[in-house]
Amino acid sequence: MIRLPLRRPLRLLAAPAAALLAGCQTLATPPPRPQASLVIEEPEAWRGQASPADAALIDRLPALWTAALAQARAARFSRRIAAEGELLDPSVALPRAAPAPGPYACRAVRLAVPAPRPRWEESGDFFCFVGAGPDGLSLTVDGPQRLGGYLQEEKGGARLIFLGGIAPRRGALSAYGDDPATDAVGTLERLADFRYRLTLPGRAGGLTVYEMVAAPR
Repeated sequence: MIRLPLRRPLRLLAAPAAALLAGCQTLATPPPRPQASLVIEEPEAWRGQASPADAALIDRLPALWTAALAQARAARFSRRIAAEGELLDPSVALPRAAPAPGPYACRAVRLAVPAPRPRWEESGDFFCFVGAGPDGLSLTVDGPQRLGGYLQEEKGGARLIFLGGIAPRRGALSAYGDDPATDAVGTLERLADFRYRLTLPGRAGGLTVYEMVAAPR
């Protein structure tokens, strides 16, 4: 009897062939995973100097503008508001707000003065001065209420932050932070060439808006 050699199962031959094919293929490299990044922004310098209440007052200034204008219009001062033009338009603010050092002719308008006083007050022309020193730009206002303080930069350059003090006509000015009762905060914006607006929000409501026009030298 002649015996034929047994045939090996095909599955035994498939394993070495698969190994050869795997060795010839290049494994795909998985794409890199995105790396999460954490950006921490430093607070602006003026916020480190202002009290939390005064910083909140600056942050609420757009809403205070809206309320003050509405109250003044309700008291029938719409024509006066329109006559002031850009001075009482909170949407007007040009870049590069930093004023040039020197003298300025100033006047003030008070909006929405708390009752029972009128909701509109104006003061005549008076003297303002912007100084430049090692601590930056300073501002002195020699008006019905004397003001003195420093102008701090804010991101974007559309406005400066004023931190200073208020004094009676013949009283001494105190530095910001010495006495919360005399502290004053506000913003300074550029309306046109050589024309600026200093806005001081009142803690009891209303706004005092100073127009500053560079005086000829």
